[in-house]
Amino acid sequence: MPRVTITVPDRTPQPYRFQLDRRVVSLGRGSDNDIAIDCGSVSVRHAEMVRVDGGYEIRDLGSTNGTKSDGERKTVSPLKSGSIVHLGDVAFEFQLSEEELTALTTEADELAARPQDSSEKRDVPKPPAVPKASMVSAPASSGAGGFFMFILFVILGTCAFFVGMSIRYQKDTKKSLINELFSKPRVVVKPAAEAEDSAKANAPDPETPAAK
Repeated sequence: MPRVTITVPDRTPQPYRFQLDRRVVSLGRGSDNDIAIDCGSVSVRHAEMVRVDGGYEIRDLGSTNGTKSDGERKTVSPLKSGSIVHLGDVAFEFQLSEEELTALTTEADELAARPQDSSEKRDVPKPPAVPKASMVSAPASSGAGGFFMFILFVILGTCAFFVGMSIRYQKDTKKSLINELFSKPRVVVKPAAEAEDSAKANAPDPETPAAK
């Protein structure tokens, strides 16, 4: 059983014993502590002796005068057999028997030999999946697409206009506009006799006196 001896100045030392499996022992001036210390330099809730893996440590609870180990004020101090810690002006001495030392040493060795990743494995979140690059080719730029659409619209409009004109021309003339556009013009050649007769008909009469 771990032994704790509390020595208040000018008073008889008071020994306390605890089971090895005791997890927390509270110390302070208040009467509700496991070890009540009647001294003005000790706070109401001064410190705790805590059982940790492989041993003990003493933790200050924000006391006014602090908890000192080796003359230095510390928040947490490990406890070994023979350690002396001061709570304010009160001496706190910690002792372990040979059996307790052996048990704590064995416990510490087992903890040190235990693989860090075999007992508890934390679930590490997987990084978000990165989407694969699309194999579809990128569309053409909006400027080029708009230009081609405009050209196509003009061509279709022209074709529609030409078809409409062809239909109307055919109704009016009973002829095909396409044939009229692409047929060769006919040249009418009059015979020589017809040309001579036409010239005589248009010539003035010699017997007709000229107009004055």
